[in-house]
Amino acid sequence: MKSIILSLLMFVSVSSFAADVKLEKKWGPVILAIAQVESEGHPERVSKCGRYVGYLQISQILVRECNNIAGYKKYSYNDRYDKQKSIDMFIDFMERHNPDGNMERAIRLWNSGDRNCMSRKSRTEGYYRRVMSKYSESATLR
Repeated sequence: MKSIILSLLMFVSVSSFAADVKLEKKWGPVILAIAQVESEGHPERVSKCGRYVGYLQISQILVRECNNIAGYKKYSYNDRYDKQKSIDMFIDFMERHNPDGNMERAIRLWNSGDRNCMSRKSRTEGYYRRVMSKYSESATLR
């Protein structure tokens, strides 16, 4: 019985890891471009107002939202300084609020936090252009 349970746990763990790798690959270029705009890729960066921190400049509100998505306290406020956990939060947030993987929506949603961001594009236009510029730069390096 123990070996069956251990085998199941191992299978779930490996399957979960494979799904995480797939999602990170899907979102990777967008995450990299956003990180360049948000923090120039520095996980220790704190915004001028102090509300946004880390690699992807994550707020406490977003941490709470990601925990609500997970259904338990998956992330702490300090996890915002951890590059990988910041990426994980981005993926969790996008998979819930942008499951079709629309890149424009992802960028605008990350900037505004407003799920109606596509109907209010003018508020996120400058940010969208900066991220797309970084995205294009990184695409030429790939």
